[in-house]
Amino acid sequence: MSIKYLEHATDAFIEVIGSTLEEAFTLAADSVVDITLDKTTIQEKEQKTLEVEGKNLLYLLLNWLEEVNYNLITKGFAIARFSVKISKNSEYKLVSTIYGEPIDLKKHNFKVEIKAPTFHQMEIKQDGTVTMRYLLDL
Repeated sequence: MSIKYLEHATDAFIEVIGSTLEEAFTLAADSVVDITLDKTTIQEKEQKTLEVEGKNLLYLLLNWLEEVNYNLITKGFAIARFSVKISKNSEYKLVSTIYGEPIDLKKHNFKVEIKAPTFHQMEIKQDGTVTMRYLLDL
């Protein structure tokens, strides 16, 4: 539904609002890509599967943001689109198919590197919609 970039002196402070958990987690992943690359230049040439777990939704969000950033920066995979499924047994589990291509720094217009997501100011509210706020250390 929406991604908002909130005011912060040194880092990226983001709020996403989704109609479901899956949509909110997809928007959160999109925000990581958007901060790092020009998403409009990425083609869906390959697909991969990502999986993360968390003992609660905050840990799931932190682990998810770390995994997306790891695939962008360390593995060099530019992600155009995410398909997200979330389940819960003893822990939350997120499985995503990602679509994209190897990063080309000139083609994808590299913007800035995200060092890591943090728990600082992280929150998730569910009240008909899912609102998530989180900080990305740049």
